[in-house]
Order: sequence, then structure tokens, then C-alpha cells
Amino acid sequence: MKLTAQEIYDKLLNEDRIKTIAGQIRFHLGDVSIIVKRKDVVGNILQEWLEGWLEARDIEFDPNPNTQMPPDVFLDPDDHTKNLMEVKAFNREASPAFDIADFKAFVNELIEKPYHLDIDYLIFGYVMDEETGDVIVKDLWLKKIWEITKTMDSWPITVQYKNNILQKMRPGNWYTTRGNTHMFESKEHYLAAFEETIYQNPETRTQGAQWKNRFRRSYRNHYGEDIDFPRWDDIKEIYGRR
Repeated sequence: MKLTAQEIYDKLLNEDRIKTIAGQIRFHLGDVSIIVKRKDVVGNILQEWLEGWLEARDIEFDPNPNTQMPPDVFLDPDDHTKNLMEVKAFNREASPAFDIADFKAFVNELIEKPYHLDIDYLIFGYVMDEETGDVIVKDLWLKKIWEITKTMDSWPITVQYKNNILQKMRPGNWYTTRGNTHMFESKEHYLAAFEETIYQNPETRTQGAQWKNRFRRSYRNHYGEDIDFPRWDDIKEIYGRR
């Protein structure tokens, strides 16, 4: 059967009651079996587990052969341009620090595949008991990219900047009211910040002048409707930036 990301989210919460059950990660090698108690492996295991869950529930999907770019799964095997879902997981006792996508690659990806703007992000917030190794899904969210990203002091969008290179897009902390946690209010505001980041990043600056026009043309060709978004300078004060 085919399900949307929203239907999968609802099924996990309401039918499987994912937040009320505990799991463990076990590893067998030879005649030795252990329970894994390292938190840093849980995220990847949960992503793999979800594919197993989809198969066990007879839910149709195609895995993405390109593991470096979202989405993780195509929920409509007959049409890889809709019902796209990315699976993320993080330690709920810390701030989310997973990678959303490589920034430079995503600049081109949105031109070639504008529907990637509408990917659904299914996000597991887990906790692990360090004594027993029990893993519990404390929170589960279904979000769009503009609902999990915000601006930061040095860049219009949350990114990882290391060794003088803008590398990955990162999430903000969307589930707290503490600090500067104002997520983008719409996809148009996200696009405004994204375009400004293209301008500010030396590696992509040459693409900045035409990126908006190219994206709008690609979006119109795919969806049959126009999309527009403001200049970042016109809205940045909404997000506490001058």
C-alpha cells in the first residue's frame, strides 16, 4: 500500500504507539553477543529500522541510491517527484546536530529538482539508558525544511562552517522557546535566506545573480505555477537580524 509521510507519522504514533515502547541494539559476532550502549550509533540504526518497519507493514517505497542527498525514501515508487521523506534522528538530551544536506550540492539540487523543497522530514528524538542500553523514542516530528531551520549570527541560515568552508546545512532547535529559536515562517522566507547565503558564500557567489530566476523557472516548469520570495534584507528584522 502507498502512504504519505503524514500517514506514516500518524501510524507510528497512534497505531504502533512508538513513544511507549523500548528497544535495544544488539550485536552478534561469533559466540559473543552484546547490547550496544553507545548513543552515537542510535541515529543511523533508527534510520535503518524505519526501512525495516516500512517493509514489515507492506508500505511501498524506493530507497534513494544517492545516500549523500535527501530524500532517504521515495514513498511513491511510480513517481519520484512527490511523497519524498527524509529520516533523521538525534539524542533528545542534546540539541539537534544532524546534517540536513551539503549546502553547495543543495544549491544545484533545488534548480534541478525544485520538488526537493517540499521533502518531509520525519525526525526521531531518542533517549538511551546507559546502564541497560534501552532506547526510547521520546519525540517524533514531521517537518518541512523551513520549519527546522533558522538564521544564525554569521549566516542567514543555520550551517556548519569549518576550515573556511561552508559545508552542511544544520537544523535549529525548533522545539524550544529558549534563546533565538525563531524558525522560518514560510518556504518563501527560507528561500530568501537561502538565496542570501548563496551570495555570501564565496564558493557559490557567482551563482547568486541568476539563482532566483533559475529556481523560479524550474519551479514553474514542474508545478505549473509561480513562486516568488522577498529579498532577505526586507525580512531579516523579523528574525532579529539587522
